[in-house]
Amino acid sequence: MVNGFKKQAKTNMVGKRVGVIGGGQLAWMMALEAPALSIDLIVQAESETEPAVKIAKQFVIGNVDDAIATNKMAQMCDVITFENEFVDLKGLQELNLKEVFKPSLNTLKPLLDKYHQRSFLQQVNLPVPQFSLWSSQEQVIADYGFPLVLKARRHGYDGQGTFIIKDLECLQQLAKTVPVTELLVEEFVPFERELGIIAARNEAGEIAIYPVTETFQQNQVCHWTITPADVPKKVAEEVKAIAHTILDKLEVIGVFGIEFFLTADNRVLVNEIAPRTHNSGHYTLDGCETSQFTMQLQALTGLPLGSTELKSAGAIMVNLLGFEESDTDYLQKRSQILQIPNSFLHWYGKTSRPGRKLGHVTVILDEKELTQAKSIIEQIESLWYGE
Repeated sequence: MVNGFKKQAKTNMVGKRVGVIGGGQLAWMMALEAPALSIDLIVQAESETEPAVKIAKQFVIGNVDDAIATNKMAQMCDVITFENEFVDLKGLQELNLKEVFKPSLNTLKPLLDKYHQRSFLQQVNLPVPQFSLWSSQEQVIADYGFPLVLKARRHGYDGQGTFIIKDLECLQQLAKTVPVTELLVEEFVPFERELGIIAARNEAGEIAIYPVTETFQQNQVCHWTITPADVPKKVAEEVKAIAHTILDKLEVIGVFGIEFFLTADNRVLVNEIAPRTHNSGHYTLDGCETSQFTMQLQALTGLPLGSTELKSAGAIMVNLLGFEESDTDYLQKRSQILQIPNSFLHWYGKTSRPGRKLGHVTVILDEKELTQAKSIIEQIESLWYGE
């Protein structure tokens, strides 16, 4: 269910066909925006029950890393993009379809492995936390002390594959169940807050950057965002400059989500790059002149990039996370949330399990309401998680 509707200008891009590897909520939201641009969206989904399959023009069944299914979808598309970064890069390279993928496979290459991604950022002189590969237990403790962070180099999302190690006992317990020698080692950053930004670049080199967002993570899962982030102008400018550098250095075509740590002394560190639309940009659907999903389609098909301006003073976004195993649609809770003025609720149509993203709520704020952002977030979470 979506409360609210936003018109998009018609274009002359009739007949453009965009394929998406992945059929989840990110592809679903892209599919919702595609008709206004006269674009047919085709998805590669793991099953017919995935959200995007219900509204995509066509679909192909296949896992994200199923290159054979991608090759089949390529026959239906002018361009293929990605819903997540769990793709089989080697398999895609062997398809000899390099010009079809946007962002390109060369752009993705240094990003899919977290160690390679950090190494790239370091090579282009962008600020990152101290990191390394595992050497030995003694050396890691000597270099980082406790707490320290261990991360899966691939396939980690929503907190999966990220481990905050508080002491030696915690490390030894983890080593019994996880091959710690294969993980990325990273310093624990005692950040003051976390920030995110959505940025887009098209083939002509045009770049569009959205406002800086404050994100709140709990157990490494995003719970809410506030845009614009209440940070000094110098910090916002630095975040945007870093985003610009990343997109140019990688010759990106499409939308990227970039996450940052902000320390108490206003140091900005790049935490992670997502080479796709991103949860921290969901507020753009209702809060900006151009959503990140429309922007992605514009970038992929050679259209001029739209405006990233907020429609009002600001916006909050709250993820509706599963808190039980259930196939209910939570209609009563959703109806109560929609009583909040200027709220927009996007429901993905998934079955519930703890921690699963079932939908999100955006609330558009005027200047006065910006100071009440966190109390509105608390109200939404109380309605959603309460009895």
